Amino acid sequence: MIVAGFLLLAVGAADLVRQFAPRRWIGYLAVAVILLLLGSVSDALLPMLAGLVVGALWVWCMPSERPAPLGFWPAVLLGVLSIGAVVWLGARADAGLIGSVWTLRSPFGDVPFDLAILTLGAAVFLLESSNLVVRAALDGEHTWRPAELRLVASDTAVSIPAVADGVAAEPGHDAAAAESPVEGANAESVSVEGMTADTPVSDPRAGFKGGRLIGPLERILVMILTLAAAYPILAAMLAAKGIVRFPEISRDGETGARAEYFLVGSLVSWVIGLGAAFLVWWAAHS
Repeated sequence: MIVAGFLLLAVGAADLVRQFAPRRWIGYLAVAVILLLLGSVSDALLPMLAGLVVGALWVWCMPSERPAPLGFWPAVLLGVLSIGAVVWLGARADAGLIGSVWTLRSPFGDVPFDLAILTLGAAVFLLESSNLVVRAALDGEHTWRPAELRLVASDTAVSIPAVADGVAAEPGHDAAAAESPVEGANAESVSVEGMTADTPVSDPRAGFKGGRLIGPLERILVMILTLAAAYPILAAMLAAKGIVRFPEISRDGETGARAEYFLVGSLVSWVIGLGAAFLVWWAAHS
């Protein structure tokens, strides 16, 4: 299981560096040094090197500035590797130098070093890396994208200025678009490109700006509540999220795009959190 722990820890730490480090090369160097120290004191240099390689491949396959070229398939492959490492490799009998001094107690009993690394790696992966996976899933399903905002009018037969904050459509604009779909689409494109700060356009995903923070917290809670067998609390939390989002989703009208965005993102996020909990549970009971 130490292999899965280093894989997830390297990937999660690399994504945290990409998101928050002002100088990425310093962050990457710090992550490599920390992993090297952990691998040295636990007699796990090969798993540590595997983690560094997988982390570098992950950064290349899952860019944070643009849609992932391979979709969310790198996440699927990482999940298969992690599950295989836990199921088939199992726990080590000797944790190296740190194993002789390592002591960590929990309400469920003693926690070995390898299990602690796996739990830490899973938790770190649930932070920023899982956000990239959810975003890749949304891109793969072609849900709302800010870059495609100008195409919303032609897809939904609704004028973009009509949905802007406090901006009404120009008289006769919709009629012209209806008579000539191509000219209407071009008019929308020109209208969007010519807008200034005085005429803001509402982003269809504007109501979900807290997802980058809500998602990691939600996944961490899903993993903790699942491991603690607090299933009623878990069900109540997931239901509460749907209730809180319902007023915003109900304003979709006929498109249903917000509901699709919410469902795809939430389901992928829950699957990742439950998968991390299953991985840790299996390792603890193997």
